[in-house]
Amino acid sequence: MSLKDLESPPIITDRRESRPALDLAARRGGQAMAAALSPAVAALAALSLHQFLPDRQVLPMTWADSLSAWLHPYPVLLATLLATSLIAAAAQGAWPRLRPWGRHHAPLLAGAMVTLGLWDVTTVKFDWLPLPYFPGPDMVLAGMIDDRSILFDSTYRSLKLLLSGYAVGVAAGLVSGVLMGWFRRVRYWGMPVMKVVGPIPATAFVPLAMVLFADSFLAGTALIALAVWFPVTMLTTSGIANVPVAYFDVARTLGAGRVFLIFRVAVPASLPNVFIGLFMGLGASFLTLIVAETVGVKSGLGWYLKWQQGYAEYAKVYAALIIMAVFFSSLMTLLFKARDWVLVWQKGTIRW
Repeated sequence: MSLKDLESPPIITDRRESRPALDLAARRGGQAMAAALSPAVAALAALSLHQFLPDRQVLPMTWADSLSAWLHPYPVLLATLLATSLIAAAAQGAWPRLRPWGRHHAPLLAGAMVTLGLWDVTTVKFDWLPLPYFPGPDMVLAGMIDDRSILFDSTYRSLKLLLSGYAVGVAAGLVSGVLMGWFRRVRYWGMPVMKVVGPIPATAFVPLAMVLFADSFLAGTALIALAVWFPVTMLTTSGIANVPVAYFDVARTLGAGRVFLIFRVAVPASLPNVFIGLFMGLGASFLTLIVAETVGVKSGLGWYLKWQQGYAEYAKVYAALIIMAVFFSSLMTLLFKARDWVLVWQKGTIRW
């Protein structure tokens, strides 16, 4: 035996010690595979229930009746989701970087497909929720396709009205919030006005807006701006008024003036409060938008909703509601992205 063998003894590994780690890795792999395939399983189950269970609702005639059963909008949607889910599961197996994303989103997609299946079963298949108030998903999708041009135009006009009112409300709220938060005299006179006017819902001013503005678009913009202005003003005022005094003392020591203190110290420090006001204002603008479009406006999702409700076309009413949900959720998601980009320094300090 050489001197080198005496200095470096052989390493003995115990296979029993690595078995728990292997079992844990296998368990995690199985869970990841189950999560990746869950949307496909849910879509296949919903498609099977739709195709093989008999219909108990007496469905009205639509343009989709000329198509075969497999070419109706709902089974086509489920088949598309099934194929997409299988492709996504295969992609996760080929590219491990996609697995965390799939593990997070796959159960949500599966839950959405289960919801579609339950909607179809409780309406069309078992008739537990009768027509015309509770149409099935196939009727809703058919109505959405039938009025696609009107719905597209209504969505565009609603977006235009919403963004116009929201921009005006945010601008007015930031200006008034900064003035009231920084200047005590402005806050002295402004707070009583906020306490009197602010709690009144913006929808209560519909008759006044129709009198003051001859154009219905301007009236809707003013109502949405009023709904946004109050929460943005209050949260901006609170944020600026509660900035730690030490921030201003340090800036003054370095020779900062009033403009620098306001726009480089107070406003950035109050941004968390400002974004809370922006979120609250966006939620209030959604409600005000729908009400504003039902009074005097001749286009938009709210107008379409009231129009179809008057004709008892509840399938198209649900189609408009689905578009509203996607429309409003997308805008809220964009605002969350903006918040994450502006307030990236909060990560690790505040739980998001």
